[in-house]
Amino acid sequence: MDFPVFMALLICALTVPGFGDMGSGKAQSCSDIRQFYNGKGFSLNGVPQSEISGEHLRICPQGYTCCTSVMEDSLSNLSRTEMEGLIRDAGRALQASLNGQYKVFDGYLLELLNRSEGILQQSYPPALGSLYIQNTRVFSDLYTELRRYYRGSNVNIEEALNEFWARLLERMFKGANGRYLIGDDYLECVSKQSETLRPFGDTPRDLKLKVTRTFVAARSFVQGLVISGEVVRKVSQVPLSPECMRAIMKMTYCPHCRGVATARPCANYCANVLKGCLANQADLDTEWRNLADAMLQVSNRFEGVSSVDVVLLSLPTHISEAITTMMDNIDTFNNKVRTAVSTHTHTYPCTQTHVSDVSRRLRDMQPYWVSLPSTLCSDRVATRAQADKCWNGMARARYLPEVMGDGLASQINNPEVEIDITKPDMTIRQQIMQLKIMTNRLKNAFNGNDVDFQDTSDDVSGSGSGMCTDENCPRGPRLMAPSTDRPKVYAYPPENKKVVKASADHNLPSIALYLLSLVMLLLRR
Repeated sequence: MDFPVFMALLICALTVPGFGDMGSGKAQSCSDIRQFYNGKGFSLNGVPQSEISGEHLRICPQGYTCCTSVMEDSLSNLSRTEMEGLIRDAGRALQASLNGQYKVFDGYLLELLNRSEGILQQSYPPALGSLYIQNTRVFSDLYTELRRYYRGSNVNIEEALNEFWARLLERMFKGANGRYLIGDDYLECVSKQSETLRPFGDTPRDLKLKVTRTFVAARSFVQGLVISGEVVRKVSQVPLSPECMRAIMKMTYCPHCRGVATARPCANYCANVLKGCLANQADLDTEWRNLADAMLQVSNRFEGVSSVDVVLLSLPTHISEAITTMMDNIDTFNNKVRTAVSTHTHTYPCTQTHVSDVSRRLRDMQPYWVSLPSTLCSDRVATRAQADKCWNGMARARYLPEVMGDGLASQINNPEVEIDITKPDMTIRQQIMQLKIMTNRLKNAFNGNDVDFQDTSDDVSGSGSGMCTDENCPRGPRLMAPSTDRPKVYAYPPENKKVVKASADHNLPSIALYLLSLVMLLLRR
């Protein structure tokens, strides 16, 4: 036999598509995949008994295979369902953590409010016990307003405190001058002079600053936890793209069709697939970290002399002392009022707080979105020792391409997932905006500026709170997301085109028509 003919035959023999790891031309049995396929709940009708030629395959490599077109489609849909389930499960785990943090802090603050209200009754000056009983509604209304503000109601906390001191002054002034008939006009005049006459000393002014800063920080902090949970819930429900579905199928079930079911995906191969599928989600990273940092900064307000427990548990003592100050100087105050009309601190030990634990969890959740691909790959990829025998998308061999970066823009050369980097997912962009809004509000709260939350239980998407599904869960206020158009669905890109780039060619006809009209006009002249 001539040498050239021999070499040609040898090359042809080496390049014939093989099935699995067998180099034999003999058709292999499909018993394993038939059992696997049936175990997934699919019918065995039409499933071959032995391998067939794979030219019909649209996702998996087209060598000899036991998969028909129907099987490939079924397994593709299954792989998408399973991956979306894993993403939702990961999201639910983070939501549960955020919900746990919310419940811990919320329960802690409400407990402090209840204790503070109880301490007020106990610490009221014994000699003035009857005055407390007569003014119980005034004190209970103050704590009711503090709870309503914390829950997100449209309450101005400074006005609520001013109203408390004004009502208390009127009641006490009228009670101390019971033998006189005092009209409403006179009481109103007394109330208006309170800033000048300072019947309660400096307590109202000092408490206003401390209580306002504490509650602004507390309300913003729990609102940050609520918004975080809503973002996780909505983003975790974003469906995978058709291009991602193809890549997931190729990585997950094509090894079965290829006859190498035991081969696990190469680590870098899985990383590229998931980084491409979750590219939009990774773009949350910057604003997600900013939000966590802002919440950690606000949580610092809960430490030291301005901590929640110190402020709330000392509130009764300050109120009691303010009342004592007025009653001790009632005669002097009466004289000042008539003139105006005519022309020591107890502390309470800090209770054990859970703020530090919440802060630690906030730090742990910061890398969530960029670490999600590696989290989802961790249990399914091959080990380093198997790097030469892992599934690389085509065969059982080493995976050579480099791992892509994080985020949509970094996927322009992703070899596994075809992505249009010019069209980000609009649902995720909405959530990025939500994170920005919440971060700005937290920064304002840290600086002591009150934050005006919309008091509504209606969620933008109509799907409820992101913190929990339990109807008994406390529901925080909601922020309205900016109105945006629904994302468009794009057809499969050409097989030989990895990235779709923006083009302005569609503007050329209109420009040509404009120039033609201009020429015609000049010719007429």
